[in-house]
Amino acid sequence: MTIAMVVAMLMACVGTAAVAGGRRGGEGGGGAGKEVRYDGRALVLNGTRRVLFSGEMHYTRSTPEMWPKLIANARKGGLDVIQTYVFWNVHEPVQGQYNFEGRYDLVKFIREIQAQGLYVSLRIGPFIEAEWKYGGFPFWLHDVPNITFRTDNEPFKQHMQRFVTQIVSMMKQEGLYYPQGGPIIISQIENEYQMVEPAFGSGGPRYVRWAAEMAVGLQTGVPWMMCKQNDAPDPIINTCNGLICGETFVGPNSPSKPALWTENWTTRYPIYGNDTKLRSTEDIAFAVALFIARKKGSFVSYYMYHGGTNFGRFASSYVTTSYYDGAPLDEYGLIWRPTWGHLRELHAAVNLSSEPLLFGTYSNFSLGQEQEAHIFETELKCVAFLVNFDKHQSPTVVFRNIPFQLAPKSISILSECRTVVFETAKVNAQYGSRTAKVVESLNDIHTWKAFKEPIPEDISKAVYTGNQLFEHLSMTKDETDYLWYIVSYEYRPSDDGQLVLLNAESRAHVLHAFVNTEYVGCVHGSHDGPGNIILNTNISLKEGQNTISLLSVMVGSPDSGAHMERRSFGIRKVSIQQGQQPLHLLNNELWGYQVGLYGEGKRIYTQEESSSVEWTEINSLTYHPLTWYKTTFAAPVGNDAVALNLTSMGKGEVWVNGESIGRYWVSFKAPSGQPSQSLYHIPQHFLKPTDNLLVLVEEIGGNPLEITVNTVSITTVCGSVNELSSPALHTQGKDPEVRLRCQRGKHISAIEFASYGNPAGDCTTFSTGSCHAALSESVVKQACIGKRGCSIPVSPARFGGDPCPGIQKSLLVVANCR
Repeated sequence: MTIAMVVAMLMACVGTAAVAGGRRGGEGGGGAGKEVRYDGRALVLNGTRRVLFSGEMHYTRSTPEMWPKLIANARKGGLDVIQTYVFWNVHEPVQGQYNFEGRYDLVKFIREIQAQGLYVSLRIGPFIEAEWKYGGFPFWLHDVPNITFRTDNEPFKQHMQRFVTQIVSMMKQEGLYYPQGGPIIISQIENEYQMVEPAFGSGGPRYVRWAAEMAVGLQTGVPWMMCKQNDAPDPIINTCNGLICGETFVGPNSPSKPALWTENWTTRYPIYGNDTKLRSTEDIAFAVALFIARKKGSFVSYYMYHGGTNFGRFASSYVTTSYYDGAPLDEYGLIWRPTWGHLRELHAAVNLSSEPLLFGTYSNFSLGQEQEAHIFETELKCVAFLVNFDKHQSPTVVFRNIPFQLAPKSISILSECRTVVFETAKVNAQYGSRTAKVVESLNDIHTWKAFKEPIPEDISKAVYTGNQLFEHLSMTKDETDYLWYIVSYEYRPSDDGQLVLLNAESRAHVLHAFVNTEYVGCVHGSHDGPGNIILNTNISLKEGQNTISLLSVMVGSPDSGAHMERRSFGIRKVSIQQGQQPLHLLNNELWGYQVGLYGEGKRIYTQEESSSVEWTEINSLTYHPLTWYKTTFAAPVGNDAVALNLTSMGKGEVWVNGESIGRYWVSFKAPSGQPSQSLYHIPQHFLKPTDNLLVLVEEIGGNPLEITVNTVSITTVCGSVNELSSPALHTQGKDPEVRLRCQRGKHISAIEFASYGNPAGDCTTFSTGSCHAALSESVVKQACIGKRGCSIPVSPARFGGDPCPGIQKSLLVVANCR
């Protein structure tokens, strides 16, 4: 589908919407005779209440070639729904010019979800935050006269309504809403507006009412929701975002609305300068079970289920290129943490009791000081959630005359209110170890070329000039990270040879300074640090005219907060201090401006334009600031994920065959002393078999000769299951079992460790205990070697009898995949 076709289709559809009302999703669509509505317990699909598990994944953060496998693994993980934002700034980068191609093909993404039998939750926004540049808004919106974002402002509302209407019209035209036979069962308008609403005074509530009426009036045939908006007007559903919505959610604002959790944060998004903070599998499961039990929740969406990659310059301020790598499906789409499998078991346990959850009478009572029971019961079915908030003790509680021992901070789900089918704190799912294997070292100096970025020093050649310091984003329109500020300074040396001090203050993220094209220093900020950065450095000047060239750098634009259109970035103050002489303020001198880097403008990162500049031998140009590097490499053989290890570099951006795989900033170390991100994903679709063009622009200085091409895969799998654990619900076995499975294309090649008894340690450190079945290794090898996957029941009969009667036993297996 071409851009022109999309525009024509959208414009033909605009204005066809009518107004829906009531608690139903609406009467539109009609062709397939289906409907979506809701009541106080759940979303109701075609007359049936549903418990729905959802996972967020963004089409813009992966490639179309990755979508089928990602969606398939989400479905295998027990999800019913894929949730995604709609990204205004990729679809309308220039006002009136639309792009729905490649990884921005929203329709193709939704159709792939539908083809795999899942539903869609479409978060149109169009403000989305999402750690995405400018919160998803196209930057041209900033320059609309008299605009104020996200309030009762006519210019903003006009553009917002136009875009939302276009997206809805496209979905209708393609038949993608549920009443039309499509997969979209719910949509979102706005996003966490309650967080900023007070900043807009009386305009805030008026805007909320307008947005709700506008959305409902589009007659999608499915319900609308607002997340983190407790006063969402009827019929909009107010939903929860957060880590512990079972404790923080105030609940639906009407008894006729269900409890929906739109963002259960599976980890914390990483930012440059911080170490990665992973959320434990047990904690995620506990939070989900508590929301269902306490809030009668019937919809839970994991943010993110697959995070993916912030290609190009789309990450917001200080956010790394890798996004939510600790999600159930990692950045590459691999399953290596036990989160995926543990949540799959949770989903199965909940679905086993969906009838009492959706139709049963709810009750709760205390089981102890920090223990409680939540029960859902019909005449024939019952399910109970036994909750232990104590993080240290394992109390035994009595429920309906049956004793149950509860693990610390855990929830046990009891089918028929008597049989434990799932425990949030007991993880029986497979663990994995992800490794990056070096397949090519790019250390041949003869294969590298370098190009020194020209330092602008002639104000007369500047495209823009002015006797003031211009705001950064207003100049760049967020189309580049870089803005040059150039000024002349006449220096008359004093007799005492006093030092000359350059002082520059900026509200950008990084500032590089050059004097007469010589690099004199830099300074940078951080995500949680002060908004102002200050460069103070002694400089050497020649007598007469000198040129000071300052490079202002943004590491992503803001993605949240009130009045984003008023946010100001860039250099605010520049001065020269000569010894004890009066400070010479340069703010009102004649400044020249260059938007972007020369190499950017020439697109020298592409094969077609690479020859437009003169590249030289690399020689002494390693560790040189503002330098472009290029080489070629062959794609690794096989289907493993591919990544570059850029640990030897500083800060910049990297392209492969003209595709930007994102910013890198490995010189900004986390408290651990390690870079926040070292590996940078290259999707397979970006690669050719040979002669892949690799281009980097390095700001600070690094050594490209130490860059390596790596394959990323799951090399070790591990399972540890106790004999008293509940059998997995998705299997037919009567005994608990260790289940191991290598990723596609690999098989179990060796058993590193196997012990049935009381093995010590876990999947990372392990040894046999005082009880160990001698047949452990041979039994496991026979069951697993040479296979992609295997399962071993945790029972004495499987291992030639009970090796130590009276001792509680478990099976721990560590296997290698290749």
